[in-house]
Amino acid sequence: MTILHLVFTALDCSVMNGNLKQIDAGSGSVVGVNNNNEAFVLIDNVFTKISKSLKHFSVGPAGQLGVDSSYNIFKLKSGSFVKFPGLLKQVDAGGDQILAGVNKNDQIYCVNMDANNNWPSCNSPWVNLNGGLKYYSCGPYSCWGVSGDDKIWIMKDVSNNVCSGAGTFVNIDGFLSMIEVATDGSVFGINSNGMLYQRIGVTRSNPSGTKWQVMSACPNKHKHVSFDLGVLWVVCVDGSIRKCTI
Repeated sequence: MTILHLVFTALDCSVMNGNLKQIDAGSGSVVGVNNNNEAFVLIDNVFTKISKSLKHFSVGPAGQLGVDSSYNIFKLKSGSFVKFPGLLKQVDAGGDQILAGVNKNDQIYCVNMDANNNWPSCNSPWVNLNGGLKYYSCGPYSCWGVSGDDKIWIMKDVSNNVCSGAGTFVNIDGFLSMIEVATDGSVFGINSNGMLYQRIGVTRSNPSGTKWQVMSACPNKHKHVSFDLGVLWVVCVDGSIRKCTI
């Protein structure tokens, strides 16, 4: 990734008990999974194990969703995880009550708000987007993803009734291996070398932002990141968890 004229920012972080490989924060909740596909929910500042086995877990305005090792999708409904139509390897609930995700073939899908909220009385049809991504995350007005070659892409003009947005992905400078869009539209990502970045200048009127800023939360390399309500949640390469204020 080409970084020009950027200040290296060391974050003020505290170490949380637990060990995770993936973390997600949204709508005031924090969830995650570990290397054994055990799922956790943050309760009273403690990562508490739940009974469901998941390899990826997401929380946000669209609800709580996860996928298991067989790519089955589950959505929390009335206190229980219920199987949701489709097969994905990664799912995201951070959009404006829309769902998004990618399958094992890097095909990209989303579900509009009405279909998501009315399920299971409707079939919750997944909309197939053109392109291929290994990771996809949505915010209030745009969705960001990374492709198999670590290139970064944005889908603009996303809304709760048009989850497919403008329909065409636009390339953003740089390279990342994972990316997350927060409920407020903030964008963070980690590259293949374990470096942590924030996209600067992101607004509804300029969803692409202007540049990347490198940050540091871990004493070594970073593995996964999510942001909600002024707190950046980071999983380090050793699985340790950092809670950072921004």
